[in-house]
Amino acid sequence: MEAGDGTEEPPLPLALSRFRVSEEFGFLLPDPLTELPAPYGPWMEIAHELPQLIESHQLRSHVHQMPQLSARHLRGREELHLAHLVLSFITMGYVWQEGEEGTVQVLPRNLAVPYWEVSEALGLPPILSHADFVLANWRRKDPNGPLEIENLDTIIKLPGGESLRGFILVTLLVEKAAVPGIKAIVRALHAILQHDEETLQRALEELAGAIEAMREALRRMHDYVDPAVFYAVIRIFLSGWKDNPAMPDGLIYEGVSDEPVAYSGGSAAQSTVLHAFDELLGIHHSEHSTAFLHRMRDYMPRPHRAFVEEIHRAPSLKQHVLSSGDTRLHVAFNRCVSALADFRSYHITIVTKYITVAAAKAKARRAEPGAGAGPALGKPPSALEA
Repeated sequence: MEAGDGTEEPPLPLALSRFRVSEEFGFLLPDPLTELPAPYGPWMEIAHELPQLIESHQLRSHVHQMPQLSARHLRGREELHLAHLVLSFITMGYVWQEGEEGTVQVLPRNLAVPYWEVSEALGLPPILSHADFVLANWRRKDPNGPLEIENLDTIIKLPGGESLRGFILVTLLVEKAAVPGIKAIVRALHAILQHDEETLQRALEELAGAIEAMREALRRMHDYVDPAVFYAVIRIFLSGWKDNPAMPDGLIYEGVSDEPVAYSGGSAAQSTVLHAFDELLGIHHSEHSTAFLHRMRDYMPRPHRAFVEEIHRAPSLKQHVLSSGDTRLHVAFNRCVSALADFRSYHITIVTKYITVAAAKAKARRAEPGAGAGPALGKPPSALEA
């Protein structure tokens, strides 16, 4: 980019491409691969049959027959991300195939070793995280069609049918709605350095608009996800082996670690979006929440984590707005904070509907006479009720 007098403008202090953040897709992996190279066919075959293999209780025996493959032949970030997605889904299915009462203590070597290798290469933990479940798990049905729920599907599935698809894709649309806000962060920090209040105000208005659009996208959860299916079928596959009464000792990754290791399950708190907005706006949480949120950063792709840290190190937007004495900046800043508070409040109402109320209903159903009779939709995980 050339300035008017022919001299080059200094680079932006925070270029998105440096952190593998897309101008079009934000933290989503742009147009992820949907197939691995031929040697990894055994992984893909199992991954594409996961719901059926889990529901027929055959996944573990299929995993035991998998050949021992090395992850070293995977080339490039896209192949690594697809391999991590595939191995994450297989792992969650393997661990939770029999529900919380039939867990395993050891992940077999033919799954654990390549999974560990891929995780090391990406800087991700060897467990299903938001980066796999949502960011790398989408494809367009019509490659030239829009990024809308009707034209989208997941690459790999778990039990849960249309509710699982809806849960992943609505979350993806929330990530997509955040993109103008992510770009506004870069503009805002640049404007602070340039003392350009006009640009800063516009950037803050774009940020507030993006957070409001995220809330609108999240509303669609009600249309696409059945609370009973989410609670009884889907949720257990997002459970980790850290602080989980169903797996108090963690999990041994055979061929990697002789001692069990513990990882948290998938969580929206692993999305980089709100961490980035919090850092820009100087939002502080309670001590307990802060510790949890900071731990969740270990579950983000390494470059995205670095993006959040870079914002943290940047000049304080809050201090700049306070010292500017500019009423319009104050109003724009406060609109961002209000929008973020509204988004979080709305997220809590979703959690209440899909977990708190659903847990109470599941508990009540268990207490009914003859509750154990007949085929169940899925056995809700009672260890997570509290």
